[in-house]
Amino acid sequence: MERTIEDLVRELVPQVLAALVRRYGDFDACEDAVQEALLAAITQWPTDGTPNDPKAWLITVASRRRIEVLRSESARGRREETVTLLDPEPPQPAPSTDDTLTLLFLCCHPSLSPTSQVALTLRAVGGLTTAEIARAFLVPESTIAQRISRAKQRIKASGARFQMPPPAERSERLAAVLRVLYLIFNEGYTASSGDELHRTELTNEAILLSRQLRTLLPSNGEVTGLLALMLLTDARRPARTGPDGALIPLAEQDRTLWDSSAIAEGIELITETLPTASIGPYQLQAAIAAIHDEAPRAEDTDWRQILNLYDLLQALAPGPMVALNRIVAVAMVEGPQTALAQLDSADPTLANHHRSHAVRAHLHEMAGNKQAARDHYHLAARRTLSAPERRYLEGRAAAL
Repeated sequence: MERTIEDLVRELVPQVLAALVRRYGDFDACEDAVQEALLAAITQWPTDGTPNDPKAWLITVASRRRIEVLRSESARGRREETVTLLDPEPPQPAPSTDDTLTLLFLCCHPSLSPTSQVALTLRAVGGLTTAEIARAFLVPESTIAQRISRAKQRIKASGARFQMPPPAERSERLAAVLRVLYLIFNEGYTASSGDELHRTELTNEAILLSRQLRTLLPSNGEVTGLLALMLLTDARRPARTGPDGALIPLAEQDRTLWDSSAIAEGIELITETLPTASIGPYQLQAAIAAIHDEAPRAEDTDWRQILNLYDLLQALAPGPMVALNRIVAVAMVEGPQTALAQLDSADPTLANHHRSHAVRAHLHEMAGNKQAARDHYHLAARRTLSAPERRYLEGRAAAL
């Protein structure tokens, strides 16, 4: 029962917070009021029962908390007069879908850095506590608290209002929203540091928020593409690690462990959106993931089609990691020597990245250059901050 209540409360967080911010303004103070309401719900509902309209209950309690704070701060007559005019009855929330989207856009305000956008989105829209976000990113809770506090202050200082950005800014802000959700998912799927490979609380939140965003923007091809990409990628998670937590590469995974329902949903989404929407990078990545997931065995993978998609992706959204992934596809289609030659002339920012050394080691291993493969596996192991990746890379070197 308690777990069900926590899930329900977390799902309602963005709708309740958005209703308060729309009514009272002051993002920071409204979030404090919502957190008090959530605590009251988790404390009272297990014994008193879940109310018939949980969202209305939370908005009512949070509104009362906000009004109480306003009254306690009303040392001056004008503030007191303002407070007496506030309606103590439960506010009528605006449509939750519009408010959720508005809140997502607000958390991805262009005045914030990407790391602040991620933290604020997880806190305000995802409903994660500051401690949960800190644990996910392996930093002190005080660091995350300061980051979130500064983000709220910056939004306030910018004069941003709780409303959708004007059309001229909307597409750029949507791109930031999608980037933040993708960053959250990637950090959860392959943690950049620490002892665990996965941070399931992050992948789950990213998928949940992407589902909400697609509900609001069902005809947007990139929103659909991002959700499909997450589902098709996360479907492999049960097979990515062994019983001892060791990383298992894609080619060696037991594909019967993959989540077939997530794969089916992801394939359906990308199949529907590709013919009807303008092609974007998330759709192309989802199409690549679908090809991997549809292959019953690793050797059945259509690498030529994957390479063609990476060619499109590199032309549409070039980047170091896109180039690196494309080089792997080149190796599978044209051989490791051709891929090594392309890696030598790749983006110099990749030179010291642990993934670049891991790919180079894999290509040398494919080519039969065992000593070079060992050397680069060791280099990659020394440069990664992820313990599971380090153990895997050192294991590959030892096996050679």
